[in-house]
Amino acid sequence: MNCSRTLTKLMQRPLLSNGLPLGIFSARKCSLLVYCKHVTTCVFLLCLIAAQSHAVQRPNVLMIVSEDNGPELGCYGDPYVHTPFLDKLAEEGVRFQNAYVPQAGCSQSRAALLTGLYPHQNGQIGLATWKFHMYREDAPNLVRSLKAAGYHTGMIGKLHVKPESAFPFDVHKIPSSNFKRKKLGDYAKYANEFFQQGDKPFFLSVNYPDAHRPFLDSVAGLPKHPLKAEDIKPLAYMGLDSSALRAETASYYNSMSRLDALIGQLLAALQRSGKAGNTLVIYLGDHGADLLRGKRTSYEGGVRIPLIVRWPGRILTQQVREELVSTLDLMPTILAAAKAEPIANLPGRSLLPLLRDEETQWRQYLYTEFHTHSAHNYYPQRTVRNARYKLVHNLMAGRENPGYDFTANHFIPELANELDSASPIVRAAYQLMKSPPKYELYDLQSDPYEFEDLSTVAEQSPVLDELKSKLDAWRHRTNDPLLNRDNLERLKEQIDASMVDGNPQKERVELTYEDYFFSNLQSKNNSETKK
Repeated sequence: MNCSRTLTKLMQRPLLSNGLPLGIFSARKCSLLVYCKHVTTCVFLLCLIAAQSHAVQRPNVLMIVSEDNGPELGCYGDPYVHTPFLDKLAEEGVRFQNAYVPQAGCSQSRAALLTGLYPHQNGQIGLATWKFHMYREDAPNLVRSLKAAGYHTGMIGKLHVKPESAFPFDVHKIPSSNFKRKKLGDYAKYANEFFQQGDKPFFLSVNYPDAHRPFLDSVAGLPKHPLKAEDIKPLAYMGLDSSALRAETASYYNSMSRLDALIGQLLAALQRSGKAGNTLVIYLGDHGADLLRGKRTSYEGGVRIPLIVRWPGRILTQQVREELVSTLDLMPTILAAAKAEPIANLPGRSLLPLLRDEETQWRQYLYTEFHTHSAHNYYPQRTVRNARYKLVHNLMAGRENPGYDFTANHFIPELANELDSASPIVRAAYQLMKSPPKYELYDLQSDPYEFEDLSTVAEQSPVLDELKSKLDAWRHRTNDPLLNRDNLERLKEQIDASMVDGNPQKERVELTYEDYFFSNLQSKNNSETKK
């Protein structure tokens, strides 16, 4: 057999965890040597294989982050949206059915992604544009770890975390939010330039402005065929239907289709670079849609996101995983794939065993949280879910949730009229969102959109007690500063101090929570939130 042909065939095979092609040393020992007549040629070929295996062991990483969208994609079964490029990406890799962010807010989600820590652990508990910030500038993070491992690092799009100096990207283009969607073709253009920069493995995060508000039906001819209100129905978790909500949802879908087209441009640039075969591609949304019961909430519409991973020859294709996964798992995943030094004591886990369908004991419980978004909607929550049930703990139960009126007044002013014609169960769900009890319990199997609170149903007491115990243990394990009731109230006082005529003023916001959140760890449990 021709040696070069043999090498080509071997290089086309899936790779083992050690980077060598499957079957190079089979039961017929050193079969490649049998086919080659000259030992020198064989040694040369094996050196080429070893060189390629080393390169594959240090992949490029392209992380694509979109704004304000849940799993409303064709590959997730949405009947209206047109997303052929992301659907194809899912076909070529692994799609996670139950993927979550730690908090449904832009800065909070992105800081968690880059540090591998919950917002209450890294300090980015609210929007960076409203002066919320991480506790420490020198905290370990993904960018620093990859640079230390020899990676060329870049970001295209907004970072939206404070302080920005904590993330020393080599290249940062289009640092603004770009919600006006100017020069959207520049995202792929700058990425193409980045792909050509040197021979180092690269890490590039491309952060698109869609589908953030304002929802724009068409920008520069994208999408080619915008949907109209009469073409669709509102997202099911809103529980409401009207011409106004259909129009809002259609515009959201159009933003998603435009996002998909832009990601298609980006992936085409990667393919042209010749580096796609050795690039780990990760696509995710930063949290759910800015619609009713979505963004800025702890409901599924806020914290559940799309997550798709492609890595040619190294992971499975055309696969769907049902495990409970978090974006906190992405930092350990990327560091493991890059063979970079792991960061100790991160709450997330590498997804590589799931991506490769290797046997592993995976988590049974997943946790999320909420603090505030801007200074308008401070209403801390902690949640835990298992395969079926979800518990929401409202830390300030007994007070109205300001996030309810914030969403209604800013974006859905007709909400009160819509609720008048809603079913009793939907009206009750919205009233509960406005004035939450201490605990909310949902059966996600029979009630995936969380309309019926089971926390007071006697038959559900064992489930309630189990999840309360798990949530309490997690809060202690992760040093949740809001276990101390004093911290809960002191932060509210600082936020309230910015109010003028009932509205917070950004220039008046002064936050020093990093100074007191952990100042009394030894006695924290003594003033723990009452159970």
